[in-house]
Amino acid sequence: MRVVVQRAKEAKVQVEEKTIGQIDKGLVLLVGISNEDNEKDVRFCAEKIANLRIFEDETGKMNFSVLDNGGEILSISQFTLYGDCTKGRRPNFMKAAKPDYANVLYKQFNQLLADQGLKVETGKFGAMMDVSLINDGPVTLIVES
Repeated sequence: MRVVVQRAKEAKVQVEEKTIGQIDKGLVLLVGISNEDNEKDVRFCAEKIANLRIFEDETGKMNFSVLDNGGEILSISQFTLYGDCTKGRRPNFMKAAKPDYANVLYKQFNQLLADQGLKVETGKFGAMMDVSLINDGPVTLIVES
């Protein structure tokens, strides 16, 4: 599992020009599921992300997690995170999980975040989406299982 984590001041996702998910301060997660991932990977990433200390305290040090500061999550499925660009000019997506399997794990991931007390907004799995955000910092990390 591969998740790009972006600290955001605000973010939203639109499908066909309609906003379907929106957050204020929190994290935007671009979530990729590989064909080798399982529930253990999902649990690891959800726990890690919820507790990552990437929000600043009063002294400017990254000491607070999204749980600590009451932030929100905008989770976007993104199979292209498993695009292999090493050969040729077109990415190979053979490592990305099949949609039915990926969607099950993606839903589990979002539920695990919500179970920790986080507000979780999502895009629409498999849809063409427009994602916009104001990246805070910018702070962008990659979490992998």
